[in-house]
Amino acid sequence: MKSSLYTALRRKIIFITLVVSFAPLVLLGGIIYYQFARMYGVKLEEQSLYRAMSQAEAVDLFLKERTAILAALADTHSYRDLTSEKNLSVLFQVMNLRAGAFVDLGVINNAGQHIGYVGPYDLKGLNYYQQPWFGEVMSKGTYISDVYMGFRQLPHFIIAVRRQEGESSWILRATIDSDAFGAIVRAAQVGKTGDAFIVNGEGLYQTRPRFEGTILSPSGLDPNLFGGRATVIEKKDDKGKTVLYAGSWLKNDKWLLVISQDLAEEMTGLFATRNAAIFLILFGITAIVLATVFTTRMTVKHLKESDDKMNALNAQLMQSDKLAALGKMAAGLAHEINNPLAVILQKTGWMEDLLDEEQIRESKNIDEFRTSIKKVEEHVERARKVVHNMLGYARRMEPRLEDVDINDTINQTISILNNYARINNIEIRVQLSSDLPIVASDQAQLQQVFLNLISNAIDAIGKEGLIIVKSVRSGDEIHVSVADNGPGIPEDLQRKVFDPFFTTKTSGKGTGLGLWISYSIVEKMGGTITLNSRVGGGSVFTVKIPVVFPEKK
Repeated sequence: MKSSLYTALRRKIIFITLVVSFAPLVLLGGIIYYQFARMYGVKLEEQSLYRAMSQAEAVDLFLKERTAILAALADTHSYRDLTSEKNLSVLFQVMNLRAGAFVDLGVINNAGQHIGYVGPYDLKGLNYYQQPWFGEVMSKGTYISDVYMGFRQLPHFIIAVRRQEGESSWILRATIDSDAFGAIVRAAQVGKTGDAFIVNGEGLYQTRPRFEGTILSPSGLDPNLFGGRATVIEKKDDKGKTVLYAGSWLKNDKWLLVISQDLAEEMTGLFATRNAAIFLILFGITAIVLATVFTTRMTVKHLKESDDKMNALNAQLMQSDKLAALGKMAAGLAHEINNPLAVILQKTGWMEDLLDEEQIRESKNIDEFRTSIKKVEEHVERARKVVHNMLGYARRMEPRLEDVDINDTINQTISILNNYARINNIEIRVQLSSDLPIVASDQAQLQQVFLNLISNAIDAIGKEGLIIVKSVRSGDEIHVSVADNGPGIPEDLQRKVFDPFFTTKTSGKGTGLGLWISYSIVEKMGGTITLNSRVGGGSVFTVKIPVVFPEKK
């Protein structure tokens, strides 16, 4: 019953301790991770925006420089000069030497006729009047086109400036190298999954993306989602991965530079931190669980031991109270019982004398008379022994101190019982420690204790067995144990063996006072007697005697 109570208590303590420990730990870990993830996400968006805006400025600068070069050529050279292929070729070489990234250079009159051309394609003589970019240049003066196929049937874009010369106007046009332009854009790519590209207002690629798609193919992005100067959005791709897009509009507001990054790759650092935090939390939880279970077990164990000690002390206190009360009662009862016993014994002697008279001796029941008188005398003698033991306990409450050799006392006691044991074919084996000190105690009372224990062991065995008597010093005590291989004592009877008048012997063979008196004697010496027994495994009585050294004489 008590074992289940201790188990329930242990479980409650463990449960409450773990809840109180885990709740703040998990809550704090969750809050810290949430705040850190939020700050990390904000920082990631800021970095992506900064890269997009920086790269957009680089692209704007690139286009602005090429536009300025064309405008400077148009402003410093006449239509006549530029229609000369020799002059146009020299200028084209100078442009590529100073700035680069030009594919070709051409002069177009106000009718859309390609008058002068330097480049790898056969475009001279073609008319661009119907091309959309032609009207834009003529109306705006400067124009950067979207990527288109044109007459060459290859994706490209141009920068064109209009020059007014007198009443007529003409256009200086240059095609930009897509590879050089794309390299500038791709410089913003980061990591294994990062990409950078330009889309127009319709969401068509203006530069080649890193992974999927080609120039002029749909990007799958809606440019309208990118409002203002720069914007960051999250979107799932075709594979279900979340991609972070940072977009920044160029100054012409026609092109959007987009930097994309797989969010999982960008969050690798966060995930590593999260995993480390989870590991630390799990480690902490494991340590808390182990420490809680260990400390709770130790606490409940100590509590149980304290409870057991308290119960033992209470039992000893009750035993002492019973013994003290019985001792006081024994002195009075002994005198009251002795008087009628003496009268009974006197009358049995008189009756024996009457049996010797001739008239009664000739009676046919004379043997029955003698047997009955003998039985009366035997029971009177037994009653007198009980009274004698009670008187002995009542009169000798305190031991008389003298120098005692424990081993010698044991040997003397065994010598008294040796013949009794030999008759019953019982061996008494001794294992006595040779380093026992001489102690101050009462030898007669100790001998009575040993005599009771060994005699009880012989009676418990009955016939053919073994008794082992050991002595050993343990700290400030001397332990004397008497072990037998008898039938043992049932557990429910073990706590009663030191009670007065309790015996496991058959009726008429024991008074039940031997162990009670032995317990009282040892207790008065400051020691204890313990029992360890199991049914079928014999019994071991251990006398623990405190070591009290004799005073120097």
